[in-house]
Amino acid sequence: MKQRVITAVVLLALLAVVVWQIYTPLFIIVIAFLSAVAANEIMKCAKVSNKFIMILGTAVGAIIPFTSSENIMQPWISAEKWSHFISIVPPLAFAVIVIIAFFLAMIFDYEHTKFEDVAVSIVASIAVPYGFSMFGMLRDMYDYKAQLGVYLIFYGLITALGTDTGAQLGGMALGKHKMAPHISPKKTKEGAVCGVCASFVLNVAAMLLYNKFAYVPLGKHMVATLLIAEPFISFLSMMGDLSASVLKRNFDVKDFGKIFPGHGGVMDRFDSSLFSIPLTYCVVEIFNNAMK
Repeated sequence: MKQRVITAVVLLALLAVVVWQIYTPLFIIVIAFLSAVAANEIMKCAKVSNKFIMILGTAVGAIIPFTSSENIMQPWISAEKWSHFISIVPPLAFAVIVIIAFFLAMIFDYEHTKFEDVAVSIVASIAVPYGFSMFGMLRDMYDYKAQLGVYLIFYGLITALGTDTGAQLGGMALGKHKMAPHISPKKTKEGAVCGVCASFVLNVAAMLLYNKFAYVPLGKHMVATLLIAEPFISFLSMMGDLSASVLKRNFDVKDFGKIFPGHGGVMDRFDSSLFSIPLTYCVVEIFNNAMK
């Protein structure tokens, strides 16, 4: 418990620094680091032995978040220059090149590299990092340095963390009926309901605080959209947690990693957020298109 508390304090301090520097490249550097570690964790848990795939996959995991926005490197590099740089290789072309490289690595080391290794590595080094890149995409979804983008990041994080904490506490107090006994025995249906309710209440409070102090408050249509979507995103964030649990059972491991003593790896901490953050982006993107 002491180790978990110390780690939690360190993580909160790191979060404070990231928030303080959210409009500098330090923000995306931290996200890229987490993305690379997450990609590496999944491949290690899957026992991918091909060193080329491991190294390339980890590197790709670090690179993808830097392509999330043309403003992501300001003020170090101007938006115009960074936009030109990241457009040299379009995202789809980049993904295709990486996938082909993985398959070539399988061919050259076919005795020790299975198709399953390639499939897992594609998910780990492309799909997961694009989930992390949504942090940058949300930040710059509106004008650069617009408060709304930062609020949306916190909306997604509050949904995931509020659901997880509420479900855990609610399950301890009221839990009787198992939600997924063969995947995560401690999760209960009562806890799940408590988690959804807790995240909704926390987001309502955060929304009220934001609208009170922000110089660009949320419009009533945006408020309605986010509140309607919140329970669905909350529920799906639990599915992200369960998806990670399924992976760990398939890999026969307790935690994805040990980078956070007492808390596990990056994937253990961000499994729910990798569902809630991209879903937040999707909801807001659909809302923006509908309002045009």
